[in-house]
Amino acid sequence: MARTKAALAPLSLVLLAGSVVLLFFVVLAGTTRVTPFRNTYFLSADTSGITGARAISQWTFFRICGAHNTDCSHSWPDPPIGWAWSRNPTGSNLPERLIGSYGGGTTSYSYFYMWRFGWVFYLLALFFTIVSFFTGFLACFGRLGSALAGMMSSVALFFLIIAASLMTATFVRMREQFQSVGRSATLGVWAFGFTWGAVAALLLSTALFWLGIRSGDSPATGGSRWGRKRSVRSRRSYDMGTHRVKEDYA
Repeated sequence: MARTKAALAPLSLVLLAGSVVLLFFVVLAGTTRVTPFRNTYFLSADTSGITGARAISQWTFFRICGAHNTDCSHSWPDPPIGWAWSRNPTGSNLPERLIGSYGGGTTSYSYFYMWRFGWVFYLLALFFTIVSFFTGFLACFGRLGSALAGMMSSVALFFLIIAASLMTATFVRMREQFQSVGRSATLGVWAFGFTWGAVAALLLSTALFWLGIRSGDSPATGGSRWGRKRSVRSRRSYDMGTHRVKEDYA
């Protein structure tokens, strides 16, 4: 049992490290041609015939790219989804509900803000997950460390669940808009898998940190009720013995 308790903190750190790596796979997608970054994107859609757009557009965290994450735009914080095409685009079979006056006349109100908040929550989740990882080393030294690590990882989990939910809502709805006008569109399996995999790893890690707090007491430290009872009986026996000795001398 003691070995099981001692393994909680290292196991939590391994899960946290895995969550950090998965999030970096998503955030750095499109910045290099190395696998898995070249295969990681949120949505791939047919944008041929739309002015200023590539034949295939793929949305990543910092860039909008062509097929296989090639021919990417410059990296930009929170790029509006409408930057895949030009301002006030024209063409046949336009996804009208994605186009609006936001993002320089390229993006509709709802999609502009839905992904903007999702993008910000992604960064917050990544930041707090990294902080949780380093805080997690304190869990190896006792219950207080487990409590601090548990609180930090809980904050990270909160932001990551919101980010993953907004990501899912944004790009699933975008896929439906493209398909409704007869254009093919597919979700990025790698980006979605990495994101929700990070959520699962962070959830398990958080649970283990909180479990480490409850597992802090042991019989050796006097946390056991049986240990306290034995101690009381010892003192009573000693007191009774002393009393008998005094009576003999009297």
